[in-house]
Amino acid sequence: MPGTIIVVPCFNEAARLAPDEFRSFAERWRHGSFLFVDDGSTDETFSILSTLKASMPTRAEVLRLPQNAGKAEAVRHGFLEAFRSNPEYVGFWDSDLATPLDAIPLLESVLRDRPQTEIVLGARVKLLGRDVRRRRIRHYAGRAFATAVSLLTGIEIYDSQCGAKLFRSTSPVRAIFGTRFLARWVFDVEILVRFMRLKRAEARLGADAFLYELPLPVWHDVAGSKLRPRDFARALVDLIRISCSR
Repeated sequence: MPGTIIVVPCFNEAARLAPDEFRSFAERWRHGSFLFVDDGSTDETFSILSTLKASMPTRAEVLRLPQNAGKAEAVRHGFLEAFRSNPEYVGFWDSDLATPLDAIPLLESVLRDRPQTEIVLGARVKLLGRDVRRRRIRHYAGRAFATAVSLLTGIEIYDSQCGAKLFRSTSPVRAIFGTRFLARWVFDVEILVRFMRLKRAEARLGADAFLYELPLPVWHDVAGSKLRPRDFARALVDLIRISCSR
């Protein structure tokens, strides 16, 4: 049984993928593996991933979707595939490695040390002694969005959109990924809303009992992001749809 499987969604990432970073980390990280999901890429992404898998066959798998379905579906299909191996933990990680892979053991340690915690979320918090470099406009947009998430969902979260998350492979977590997400842009929020809906049905406990935000020691904006200013408006529309579905 694998300890941890990290799902890495990829769409036209040939110019930004860093295979050597994954290989180097895998040599130090002995109890987990990567599942790369090629989300219908039209560039050389699949070829690069196939070569990477061939170089570390026991530590990497590649799932190829026939056409682009969006990050939410790529992650969801990756999780469904990962659950088939019955891992202890499953997570997803942005392929640009804005969050370095060395943060994975930090998230794992939270789940080991906090038995009640089921989801650990990386948080981009610029604190003294931490190397968090984020464009100013994205930082303030992120703070505004996090406030909207807290107001509309009741989950008081600092950073819902960081692309570094790790989940304990429990029944409620598996249920989250059973059906297609409503949101294309902010499925991270929908994951939390679905999860808390399931947990509230079990007991009257708040999010703090099951969710944990971990300030990341390092996070750097990476050039080539596919996000555009208009996506913030789309994210707000998604957020309203999610909040109305509760």
